[in-house]
Formats: sequence, structure tokens, C-alpha cells
Amino acid sequence: MISQSQFPTPTLISVNGVELEVFEAGRENAGRPIVLCHGWPEHAFSWRHQVPALVAAGYHVIVPNQRGYGNSSRPGAVTDYDIEHLTGDLVGLLDHYRYQDATFVGHDWGSMVVWGLALLHPGRVKRLINLSVPYQERWEKPWVEMMETIFGGDFYFVHFNRQPGVADAVLDQNTSRFLRNLYRKNQPPMAPEPGMMIINLARQETPPGEPVMSDSELAVFVSAFEASGFTGSINWYRNLDRNWHLLADANPIIQQPALMIYGDQDPVAKSENLSDFVPNVEVVNLDCGHWIQQEKPQETNQTILNWLERQEAKASLQ
Repeated sequence: MISQSQFPTPTLISVNGVELEVFEAGRENAGRPIVLCHGWPEHAFSWRHQVPALVAAGYHVIVPNQRGYGNSSRPGAVTDYDIEHLTGDLVGLLDHYRYQDATFVGHDWGSMVVWGLALLHPGRVKRLINLSVPYQERWEKPWVEMMETIFGGDFYFVHFNRQPGVADAVLDQNTSRFLRNLYRKNQPPMAPEPGMMIINLARQETPPGEPVMSDSELAVFVSAFEASGFTGSINWYRNLDRNWHLLADANPIIQQPALMIYGDQDPVAKSENLSDFVPNVEVVNLDCGHWIQQEKPQETNQTILNWLERQEAKASLQ
């Protein structure tokens, strides 16, 4: 268990027209930057197990609360959360620290931003490591439109877009219960239920499975979202179709060395053709659910560090 007091003290850094709350460690390792990008509905604190291990391995670790989260800026316009803005924030962080490029690590939505960063700003990504969410190829039609056709209007990606504000209000009213119910592991298979999954979860009395984190760790997430609300973070979803258009002209092939870590119990589907778009990818599966780096911290750390060591060795031979 790692307490908030053991996590780096944040600073507010101005980038790309916003301020990001950034937790930094290992400045003595300047020159070997690694940027950790959280997902939804998460917080930089979700990387608490990885930061000390990466610092010990000689990395300068930079962990932002991305826009919409924690004490980072929460712009009012939905379009301020599109992939150009989100990746622009990471480019701005590199500029702030005077780095040309870095290794980027993403989980969940953070993975989608890291994939997008490699597409839109390939020169700023040295290598990438993503957890849970694989590269998403551009379908023939925009993503939300396709999801609505396949999964229906209650699918949460679709619901967030088609009924703006509805889920936000429910989550804001049930912040503690929602996050407690969401951060679970070893959950038995459940039959799909009617209604919108995220809203149902926020109202559920007794969730199945076991908690991913201690009460004191969960309290960090709860207090952050009680202060920020959920709208800024949900606005990331509301730009999926906009992102589909923004990525139209990007070269869809990512050439950088990449590591993809899946949880075998994760409901997020694995990619069947990942290497078509990310030819230099290595895939590792861990026996866990969606919250990979929090459920299996030691295994996640070892997987990442072993891969980074091999990449460094390869680079030194070139």
C-alpha cells in the first residue's frame, strides 16, 4: 500500500493553453524521460507502484494529471478535449522539460492518447508502452456511429455522446460509490443487464469481486473527482468521432518499438491485427483484469523494466 504522502508532490505546469498538475520523480536521471499517462476515471496516483521502480532503474519519471483531471485545467468546451489537444499537452510537457522525445506509457484512455501521439507527433515518441487498450484502427465510419450500430444506444461510449450530461450528473452524485464499485478485481462473469452499464454501476449496492486498492488509496481518487466532477474526463469520449476525422491524414503505421500489456480478465477486447499497424510490437499477457498496473504492480513493473532494458541494449548496438 502506498499513501498519497509517499507520492511526489505535484507542481502546476503551463502547457498548450492549460495548466497540468504534474508529479515528477527522478530528476537526477535527467536525459532518460518516461511519461506515464492515466486512463478514465483515473488519476496520476494510479501509477504509484511504477514511479519508484522506474526511478530506481534510472528514469526521469513525469506523471501528469491530464486535462479534466485532478487539479489540472478543465476547459469548458467539449472540443478542447480532442486528440489534438490531449497530444498537444504531452508535446508541451516535453518542451517544458526540454526533451525532444520520451518513452510514453499509457493505460486505458491514456493508451489511446499515446497511440494518437505516435500518429500525430511521431518525432516526439521514442518508444511506447500501452496497457489494456490496443491500437484502434480507423473504421470506415466514425467510431461512435459504428458503436451505436453494433452495441446500441445504451453502450456507454454512445450514451456519453448522445445524452450529454446525464451520466455526468449520476456519477457526480455517487462519486464514492461509483469508484468503489468500479475498482474491482477477480469479478465473476456477469450476464449483461439492461440499461447503461456505468450508471447502473454508480447505483449498485454490493459490487462483485474484490477491491483493487485500500480505502486510503481509493480516497485519493474519490477526493479528486469530488473536487473536479466527471464532465471534463467524460468529454474525452465526446471527441471520438472528431478524433476519427482529425486522424484521417495521419500515417496509420506506428514504427517505434512498442510493448502492449493485456490483462487476460480485462473486458476490453484484444487486437487481432495489432502488428499490422504496430509492426515493432511485443505483446505480454498478465493474469488480471482491467486495472493492470494496480492489480499486478510487481509483474507490471518487471514486464516494463525487462522490455526497456532490452530496448536500451538494442539501441546501444546500433
